[in-house]
Amino acid sequence: MIGCLIGEVLALEAPTVLLNVNGVGYEVDTPLTTFCQLQKGQKVTLWTHLAVREDAQLLYGFLNPQEKTIFRTLLKVNGVGPKMALGILSTLSVDMLIHTVEHEDVNTLVKVPGVGKKTAERLMIELRDRFKAMASGTNPTNSTAEQIQFTGNSAVAEAEAALQSLGYKPAEAQKLINAVKADYTEASDIIRAALKSMNR
Repeated sequence: MIGCLIGEVLALEAPTVLLNVNGVGYEVDTPLTTFCQLQKGQKVTLWTHLAVREDAQLLYGFLNPQEKTIFRTLLKVNGVGPKMALGILSTLSVDMLIHTVEHEDVNTLVKVPGVGKKTAERLMIELRDRFKAMASGTNPTNSTAEQIQFTGNSAVAEAEAALQSLGYKPAEAQKLINAVKADYTEASDIIRAALKSMNR
């Protein structure tokens, strides 16, 4: 129904972006790979997926159509909902996810919040064939995140809130952030560093 939105970023509260499209404000949930590239006042195109539930209509947005395609592919896997799919794409780039599936790297997938060993194994099985089918027509690439500034009062608090929104327990989010916060001053940098530390 809504394939993409083109407008101006009004507000950012991880992982939600408030986008002004011709005077209408749309709340769009995004993976952190997208969120960390946005800033207030920026004109942007978000490729969207609309999820309709009995109690809500939710929009999910991505900076490139490849991420949207992978997101929709993840939703087709039994037991994977939008929150887990966002968590996967926030923790792993598209390239890394494809590499992880191709090499059956269960240990990398279980680092994603909410993904246990059984879910990771099911993802491997179901995504392997889907990715092979997509390979002939697509060549997903990892988007390079720009260095941006956040306007929150506390970069550390914002980074912790972003991780918690993806399913990390407060103690887990705090531990990840504390390990890297001394080296960065912006929330976007702290989030990236924390997620990268998980993949080492």
